[in-house]
Amino acid sequence: MLDSIGTPALYLGFTLLVIILLAVDFVALRVQGSHKVSVKEAAAWSAVWIAVSLVFCGGFWWYLDNEFGREIANKKALEFLTGYLIEKSLAVDNVFVWITLFSFFAVPPAFQKRVLLYGVLGAIVMRAVLIFIGAMLLAKFHWILYIFGLFLMLTGVKMLVFSSHEPDLEQNPLLRWMRGHMKITNDYHGERFFLLKNGVRYATPMFVVLMLVEATDLIFAVDSIPAIFAVTSDPFIVFTSNIFAILGLRAMYFLLADMAQRFHLLKYGLAIILIFIGIKMLLLDIYKIPASIALGIVGLILAASIAASFLTSRDAA
Repeated sequence: MLDSIGTPALYLGFTLLVIILLAVDFVALRVQGSHKVSVKEAAAWSAVWIAVSLVFCGGFWWYLDNEFGREIANKKALEFLTGYLIEKSLAVDNVFVWITLFSFFAVPPAFQKRVLLYGVLGAIVMRAVLIFIGAMLLAKFHWILYIFGLFLMLTGVKMLVFSSHEPDLEQNPLLRWMRGHMKITNDYHGERFFLLKNGVRYATPMFVVLMLVEATDLIFAVDSIPAIFAVTSDPFIVFTSNIFAILGLRAMYFLLADMAQRFHLLKYGLAIILIFIGIKMLLLDIYKIPASIALGIVGLILAASIAASFLTSRDAA
């Protein structure tokens, strides 16, 4: 295993923290019931998740400062922040796909929250497994970093070329397989995933949407996890920054759902970020770009693409 600042106690403590946060989120969902999430509510929850992530980073820095000294504390905290920003940025593309899915299946706004809760849970499990596999591979085969770097560059170029293309969900292999092998109702039945009709078990469109959400989570995990290994080789930093970025995904979706067209240039910014990270990874053995510089470049690209989106959409209006 790669050298890591993470100890069994840190992993256990972080896992318990995530369980508590998910429990609070789940209880809040049950109390509120099915309802359309407003932009104001989504913004409030987004602020909460970002604040929790920053508080964790501060507590993590304080622990490292006491245990290992200021230099290591600063280095690891900066790696966490850089990884968190990268994963949070790349998660935006995941959100855009969710928006397309919910629009295609006409998922009632009141039911979207439950689907996304299960989607986030699935994403956490998949990320944990892929991070462990990636850390094991890198510990044994350093050259895989070059494969990751090349993969990220090609993914970024592909995003630049096809960013304006809408996915054709009718041709989605998973959707076609489910339609060919499962009995699916035409209508939604509340938030239910399955129901019995005349003794026959049917899946509802909610289940179909959930499976497609989980599939997209897996695809984006394969894309984004190599990106953070360009920032740090510490599995604990990779794991924690990934999970905190995912925890705020549901709130980010509801925040962006009604404003997706306003961020029409953001995909180009995300593609450039992927290309930059791929180049950074390919140069690791020649010149290691400091985490502080990488954080600044990623933040600048993200800010520039958001600003350009707002300016051009305002001009168009």
